[in-house]
Amino acid sequence: MHRSAKRLASLLACAAVPVMLVAGCSGSDSNGSDGSSDAPSTSAKPSATVAPAKYKKLPNPCDAFSKDTLGKLVPKTKNKGGEPGTSDDATSHGTCSWDSSDENGVDGTQFRWLDIGFQRYDSDANPAVGTGEKRAADFYAKQVANAKGTEGAKKVRTAKTDAAGDESTAITYDIKKDKTPFKNTTIVARAANIVVTVNYNGAGMAGADTPKAADLLKSAQAAAKEAVAAAVKANG
Repeated sequence: MHRSAKRLASLLACAAVPVMLVAGCSGSDSNGSDGSSDAPSTSAKPSATVAPAKYKKLPNPCDAFSKDTLGKLVPKTKNKGGEPGTSDDATSHGTCSWDSSDENGVDGTQFRWLDIGFQRYDSDANPAVGTGEKRAADFYAKQVANAKGTEGAKKVRTAKTDAAGDESTAITYDIKKDKTPFKNTTIVARAANIVVTVNYNGAGMAGADTPKAADLLKSAQAAAKEAVAAAVKANG
């Protein structure tokens, strides 16, 4: 089990990579911006020719899931309150993550990682930039493309899903992290001017079976519905 613990510590760092999809990169850009015009605008007010954004707030990302959902997806998490990401504007961007290591002696360990990202866009006074909904739709497309293009991903499958919101896409793939095979599911959903990204992945370690992709997908879809509902509820 000492050897398994060392591998787990390494995998914890690897598993954290998918959450940064929310920021559109693999670095630590905490406000979801890559320096382009996709960054949320909070200073400019919509002109008469640009429709105002529908949603003005975001929920606390660490409160996006119920205790029951967390109990099913990350049953052995040591931090039920989640690990919040940093953001200089909580009304525009927020992330939170959880990990779970279920050790079963000689039967190995089941590892799970879950993260949630919210990105909200205001409408911009400049018609060339557009409405919050259009900006969110553009970011939604980029999130899907980023997930599909994950470095090292194998057996990538993409499908529209009824997870939640005005549009949503599920991306599933296999990937190896520290030589351990992982099954990964990313759900990207858009509700008007808010984009929700849920990453859920799992692995069997120390001889445990690799989790089934279909099971992870089903769980991630349910989590995405809950997260979108939380965003809507935050706006009354």
